[in-house]
Amino acid sequence: MGLIGKTTEEKIWNFLKSKGLSDYGAAGLMGNLFAESGLNPQNLQNSYEKKLGHTDASYTAAVDNGSYKNFARDAAGYGLAQWTYHTRKAALLEYAKAAGKSIGDLEMQLCFLMKELMGNYSGVLSEVKKASSVLAASNIVLMKFERPADQSESVQKKRAEYGQAYFDKFNAGGNKNMTKKVFLGVGHGGNDPGAVGYIKEADVNLAMALACRDYLQANGVDVKMSRTKDENDPLTEEINECNAYNPDVAVDIHNNAGGGDGFEAYYHYKGGTSKTLATNIETEVKAIGQNSRGLKTKLNSSGSDYFGFIRCINAPSIICEGVFVDNAADAAQADTAAEQKAFGIAYAKGILKTLGVSDKKSDTPAAPEKPATTAKPATPAQPASGEEVYTVQRGDTLSDIAAKYGTTYQKLASYNGIANPNVISIGQKIKIPGSGVRTYTVKDGDSLWAIAAKQLGDGSRYNEIKTMNGLSSNTIYAGQTLKLPA
Repeated sequence: MGLIGKTTEEKIWNFLKSKGLSDYGAAGLMGNLFAESGLNPQNLQNSYEKKLGHTDASYTAAVDNGSYKNFARDAAGYGLAQWTYHTRKAALLEYAKAAGKSIGDLEMQLCFLMKELMGNYSGVLSEVKKASSVLAASNIVLMKFERPADQSESVQKKRAEYGQAYFDKFNAGGNKNMTKKVFLGVGHGGNDPGAVGYIKEADVNLAMALACRDYLQANGVDVKMSRTKDENDPLTEEINECNAYNPDVAVDIHNNAGGGDGFEAYYHYKGGTSKTLATNIETEVKAIGQNSRGLKTKLNSSGSDYFGFIRCINAPSIICEGVFVDNAADAAQADTAAEQKAFGIAYAKGILKTLGVSDKKSDTPAAPEKPATTAKPATPAQPASGEEVYTVQRGDTLSDIAAKYGTTYQKLASYNGIANPNVISIGQKIKIPGSGVRTYTVKDGDSLWAIAAKQLGDGSRYNEIKTMNGLSSNTIYAGQTLKLPA
């Protein structure tokens, strides 16, 4: 008959619907098939690949050409439903031969699946068709058709989540394709701290990801994170969750180690949207003052992407490495909550640009909230001679301005007589305390770290100097005049 649809999941959905399944039933069944095989009709049970000496493709080819004779009795799960029991595998093989199809043919397996459901499992099919929710349909398939060894509540929940993603995407009453979707992988967690140096990678990854999520959601983007707290987060689970969610793009948030310096990102070796996403994020990261080591690809021995997050995820995906946790100067750029939030927002801005979503937060006036009282702030004194004055721009906050000049928002508020530091207005003049006299001339052998240590009493404050002077890297030269925080 020929399957209808552009993608495998769309073809499966349309096939199941054509067989009389409701949206709940189709979604519940698809969620289970995804959990079993990732919707790959040539999937050979992972634990048997080494034992049998085959990959998905070589096993399928060997069964098709007859060189492998033990398909029915090798006890290896295979195909969409991971058929395992010898009588069912033998029936599948016989059905494929009668149809003149490969054992790994998608349409053939779907037809065989329906043959089973309409035959020995007709009671299961009847219940699935009557299910009143994705969870109900999913549990019927899980416990009465697939029947894996682990049918725990957590497994039920996970399979239903997979099914719900398909329901949300394909059901006729949904808002399909109206909202952009982003998956955020959060590297490490739980028993795996990731790289540990001046900061702990797993914790910083999470802080950056949460900030990224919040900014995206504020702009109307739907976001799913691989974890939202400190817990174990294995890569295989991330990949399965992401593919079931079917996002527009996916970003895996990490930080680096090895003594280097700067941000870097890995994208799909074929480029496309993956490279565009990496480029847009790099631009935003550089805008907050972090230097970049560049955008990269990395291949495995088979000539495909080395990293599983990029290789195995269906959506355009990248891996971001924000800072080097074992480089004191680089780690200092992400060792506070505010800095980690800045990285997360930079990632979000790059994602929004890639998706073509208007950044509403950047368009928000500097005074989005009304003050708690109507009292006018005190009138600030006139600027002293040589004192620098900043004019508030659209999107500014007092914290942003303070960071730019190496001071704190509390000092700016006090110095300018601002009663509510959360409320400033476009065009408002902000005096910068001490900005007219505090400078330093770079000498041979100086570094930003050494200058901060000597002039500010703390080398880790070098980033304040970098931000205050609009430096995009840590490079300085003899004779250069630098403004220093008051």
